[in-house]
Amino acid sequence: MSHDTRAGFVALIGEPNAGKSTLLNRMVGAEVCIVTHKVQTTRARIRGVAMADHGAGQSQIVFVDTPGLFRPRRRLDRAMVAAAWGGAADADVVVLLIEAQRGLTDGVQAIIDSLRDRIGPRPVALAINKIDRTKAENLLALSRAMNDAFPFVQTFMISADKGYGCDDLKSWLAGQVPPGPWLYPEDQIADLPMRMIAAEMTREKLTLRLHQELPYELTVETEVWEERPDGSAWIEQIVYVARDGHKGIVLGKGGATAKAVSQAARLELEEFMGRKAHLFLTIKVRPNWLDEAERYTEMGLDFRDGKE
Repeated sequence: MSHDTRAGFVALIGEPNAGKSTLLNRMVGAEVCIVTHKVQTTRARIRGVAMADHGAGQSQIVFVDTPGLFRPRRRLDRAMVAAAWGGAADADVVVLLIEAQRGLTDGVQAIIDSLRDRIGPRPVALAINKIDRTKAENLLALSRAMNDAFPFVQTFMISADKGYGCDDLKSWLAGQVPPGPWLYPEDQIADLPMRMIAAEMTREKLTLRLHQELPYELTVETEVWEERPDGSAWIEQIVYVARDGHKGIVLGKGGATAKAVSQAARLELEEFMGRKAHLFLTIKVRPNWLDEAERYTEMGLDFRDGKE
């Protein structure tokens, strides 16, 4: 075991929309997480890998971006919450991310109340996000209130969107992960298969475009991925919706919505992979997809965690 390398898992937990995915993308330096203004968009525990200096050597920080913690109502909700706590319990370090403007909400208090039972002895840091939107005196008062509520080992004031304070948090985490060899190749930024990353990109574009009509009633699966002789990727995806009426919404007039989504997702995927892609979408109605174990497996969730 080398003494100048460290490697470990860091779980980012918090309420929906606290900025966890934005922070992970900032730390990793590439877009590996779906980031939208709708809550509950992160379904699977997406791991992003970041390298950082720690004094005499380098650390590999493997970030686990968990679904937002909220009061679950449906089977999918319960599976997402179970995945979030599972990611935190498996990590070496936990970072609770809260939104500066919202402060110590009932939802944040509920997370704090669960931390002691679910996390055990592992260190928990506090990151107060979106500080550029809040007055300094309010930030100090919030920091005091949060540290009175839970013994955080460290508190960071950050803006994941602007990058303020993120380097300090990253440097601290580099020194917190345990000594040991790296867990992933140095050039690997995410451990999701490309099929799932491609599906997430398409789902992000659909969520952004259809957030009024279909906030969570759809999912995307990559059914075909073929490597072509010219170096491009041929990708066929299925968009599952719950009702016949939803199919028309996703298609749009004359198929315009589906075409625009497919083009936007393809361009982002090509930039991500650094090569050409051919992306084709098919919309299918599956009324009970929220109750099918196979759909949960595709999303990286455990179907059994969703039971009452």
